[in-house]
Amino acid sequence: MADVLPLVEARLCSALGEPNARAAVTFLGTERIEVLRFQDTGPEGPVVRYATLGMSAQPMSDPTAMLADPVAGPRAELILSVRGGLAETDKVLRPLAVLAASPQVEGVVVAPGASLDVGEPLWPSAPFTSVLVAEPGGLVEDLELDEPLDPVRFLPLLPMTPNEAAWKRVHGAEALQERWLANGTDLRDPSRRPVPLD
Repeated sequence: MADVLPLVEARLCSALGEPNARAAVTFLGTERIEVLRFQDTGPEGPVVRYATLGMSAQPMSDPTAMLADPVAGPRAELILSVRGGLAETDKVLRPLAVLAASPQVEGVVVAPGASLDVGEPLWPSAPFTSVLVAEPGGLVEDLELDEPLDPVRFLPLLPMTPNEAAWKRVHGAEALQERWLANGTDLRDPSRRPVPLD
C-alpha cells in the first residue's frame, strides 16, 4: 500500500506553496510528527500557516474498539493560520505536534466540533490554551486515497481562550462560531481579546 505522507505533503504544497521551515517531534511510542510552516503574503498582511504531517499515517480508531483497524478509519492533518509578526507563534510547533499525536497516544478521534486542549499557552504569552477543530475543505481539499482507505481531511484549528472553551462546552461549537462571526472576531489575530459571552 502506498505511503500516505508523500501524497499529503504534495497536497499541502499544491494548496499553500512550498514550506519555508519544518520541524519534527517524536514522542515515545509514536510515529514522528512534522510541522510545516508556510508563509502567505496576502492583501491583508502576512499570514503564517502551520500544518502537521504525520497524523494521517495511521487511521484514527474508536477508543472503545477492542482492536485498532490498521487500514479503515478517518485520517486527518491539522492546520493553524495566524497573522505573522505579531507574536512568537513559531513556538506553537511542539503543542501542534502534541495535538497531532493525540490519536496515537490517547486513542482519540479528532473531528470537526471537537476541542483540543494543550494545558498551556499555544505560544509564549498567548491567551489561548486550546483550539476548536473547524470543518475541513476551505483551505486544503480532502485528499482521496485508494480504497479501502478513508480520505485525508485537513482540519483548521481555531484558537480559543479558556472562557471561550468553557462556554463552548455548554453551548456547543456552532454557537461559539456564530458568536465569533457576529462580533467580527479576527480568529487569526494571535493576541486577540476573548469574544463577549454575556
